[in-house]
Amino acid sequence: MKSIVIYNSQTGFTKQYAEWISQEAGCECVSLKKAAKINLSDYDSVVFGSWCMAGTLTKLDWFKKKIPSLSKAGKKLIVFAVGASPSESPEMQASLEKMLSEDEKKVTKLFYCPGGLNYEKMNGFSRFVMKMFAKALASKKGATEEDKMQAEMIARSYDISNKNYIQPIMAEIK
Repeated sequence: MKSIVIYNSQTGFTKQYAEWISQEAGCECVSLKKAAKINLSDYDSVVFGSWCMAGTLTKLDWFKKKIPSLSKAGKKLIVFAVGASPSESPEMQASLEKMLSEDEKKVTKLFYCPGGLNYEKMNGFSRFVMKMFAKALASKKGATEEDKMQAEMIARSYDISNKNYIQPIMAEIK
């Protein structure tokens, strides 16, 4: 089975997961910038991964445009989302539910892989927004313990990525 992993990464977490999947599956791995030149119909499985921002998956629209033709051709379609939230986060699960339409969910498997935050690699705007969000959470009136813990967690860079999170994706590829 011929597979390809296409990724969009801002700070490196999605790229790391894409490389882990590619290595384990023994398949090609390319950045989204290079994917435009590739004929995806040449592959049996197409895996797309990107990073989450404000409950959405960046560049998902690029992949969604390809879903109808690839699914008609019988391709296995997989999307993995990488975010700063732990995998058990209820907010993350709610966001995942909204990423694909009901029709897209019928032909595309969606997975979540926790990554982290890397302020040193973020662009200035993203860094500013995240710092403001952390401050707002920390100073929120009536903040819950969960709010306070989240504010403390996102106040600095951290890495909660783990290769084990690719196992359900690997099971789907094979």
